[in-house]
Amino acid sequence: MQIKRLIVGIFLVLGCLSGAKAQFTYGTTGLLHAPSAEMQRDKTFMFGGGYLNSHATPARWNYNTWNYYLNITFFPWLEVAYTCTIFDEMRGKVHMKNQDRSFHGRLRLWKEGWWKPWTPQIVAGVNDFTTGAGEDYTHMGVEGDGNGYLNRYYLAATKHVEFHGKWGIHAAYVYNRRGKDKLNGPTFGVDYTFALPETSTLNKLVNGINLIAEYDSKYFNIGGKYSIWKDHINVVGELRECRYPSVGVYFKIHLK
Repeated sequence: MQIKRLIVGIFLVLGCLSGAKAQFTYGTTGLLHAPSAEMQRDKTFMFGGGYLNSHATPARWNYNTWNYYLNITFFPWLEVAYTCTIFDEMRGKVHMKNQDRSFHGRLRLWKEGWWKPWTPQIVAGVNDFTTGAGEDYTHMGVEGDGNGYLNRYYLAATKHVEFHGKWGIHAAYVYNRRGKDKLNGPTFGVDYTFALPETSTLNKLVNGINLIAEYDSKYFNIGGKYSIWKDHINVVGELRECRYPSVGVYFKIHLK
């Protein structure tokens, strides 16, 4: 109960206080659970992790857990990530403590504004596309209820608009062939980044805030990001189904 109160408190601070966002539930760039077509800068390295409410995880986890991830954008059009989600449960009289490992990739197909100023950016992505069957991670059979808990494929589009700050408008289609965590439908979301003029007394306080609302093909979620130090240290929080809190932190380094 104390942990839950702490998590809620941190999230409320984000809501009151609060670049491209890290989707800390997957370890990739995105919104909260819905994908987006935003990409990080070329040669961006990110690492982070967070506390995940059981409602923010696939059905395999019926308890609250933690994750951590490494992510690098090799080129402005290619991002890959490696994410671990912790198992910590009792199976009969045996205490099982392990981690689920997953790999993720995102490929930019079209850059925002390439043809006309109004054209959106388009990204194709895949999450958890291979399993550890045989311990070689070459088995692609992630259908059904076996490994590949975070598996999904998607095509996402994003358009940004400047209006008293920066708005991001996002839409995607997600798909997989899972059993308990089946996805097959549209997602959409919007985020807002404050951009007060330098003459404003609140400039330094609120210009690191990004607020997010989304529909992830199953649930409506709200959350936000607060950049503590020049986008290098970022705190993120969400309410899954607008009720269940999760929080995380990620660090971002530009290698180029």
